[in-house]
Amino acid sequence: MSPQEFITAKIRTGFDHLDRDGDGALTEADHHLMGRSVARGLGYEENSPEERAVVDAYLRIWHEVHVPLDADGDGRITREEFVASTSALAGDPALADAALGGLADRIVTLADRDGDDRIDVDEYTAFIRGHAPRLSEQEVHEAFRHLDRDGDGTLTRAEVRTAVIEYFTSPDPNAPGNWYFGTPAHRR
Repeated sequence: MSPQEFITAKIRTGFDHLDRDGDGALTEADHHLMGRSVARGLGYEENSPEERAVVDAYLRIWHEVHVPLDADGDGRITREEFVASTSALAGDPALADAALGGLADRIVTLADRDGDDRIDVDEYTAFIRGHAPRLSEQEVHEAFRHLDRDGDGTLTRAEVRTAVIEYFTSPDPNAPGNWYFGTPAHRR
């Protein structure tokens, strides 16, 4: 597999996790579903202010991060649109950092239930299962171990930022960020 094919495969897998209703397109409805799922995983009651805040954060991600990827303006980002726009980040580190770094900061803010500006394994589990509910407990914990580069039992903003950028842009099959959505496809 070429480096570009490897990156494309990861982006497709990422898209599949984000397309929560499985209709082949990333939409506002998917973001609503992810927000509700993450909120439940974090222990927030249905219709609570905390759940609403998480859902609202996902809707902001939709409008600020994903809508600009909608090449034809139809309110749906197809897998092809997502792959094309996200693949372009791999060749431009500054653009990748600008686009994905801000997303990583939002992830930490969302997942950090206890407010210590770090994500522990329970917070990571609750968060990632909002995107990839079929990941086993073992797979989530293995992924966390890879992402926790300094081995201190938490993910810092820098570790999350690096993981997200590596997941979507790194051609290195051994990059720890490849574990962001669980076991990388090339290791299954």
